[in-house]
Amino acid sequence: MHSTKARMVGVELYFEDLENAKRFYHDVLGLEIAEHDAARYTKLATEGAFICLERKGVESYPSRDKAVVFLEVSDLQATIKAIGPDRFLQQAQGVEGRVPWAVLHDPEGHNVILLQAKADSN
Repeated sequence: MHSTKARMVGVELYFEDLENAKRFYHDVLGLEIAEHDAARYTKLATEGAFICLERKGVESYPSRDKAVVFLEVSDLQATIKAIGPDRFLQQAQGVEGRVPWAVLHDPEGHNVILLQAKADSN
C-alpha cells in the first residue's frame, strides 16, 4: 500500500482532428482555453484540473485511445437541454444515493460523462 496520495490534476486525449476537438470542448461544453498550439495541443482549464487535447502522433510516448472525461455541472438537466438532448447516448437518474449523470461523445468518440454536482450542505 502506498503512503503517497495522488490528486487528479488533468487528463489528456488524443485526436486526429485537433481543431474539431477544440471546438467541441470549448464551444459545446464551454471550457476555457488556457493554452493553444495549433500544431500540437489545446489545454483547457477547469476548476482544479485541466484537459489537454493532443494531436495524435506528435508525442514520443503515445497512449492507448481509450479515455473517459468526467465533468461536474451545477444543473445537469439544464446542461443537457443547452447542448441538445439528441447528442446524449444515455442518462441515469440519481437513485439509491447515486449521482445523476449523462454521457455524450466528443468528435472522435471519447466518452464525456457529465455529473450533477452535489448541492452544498451549508
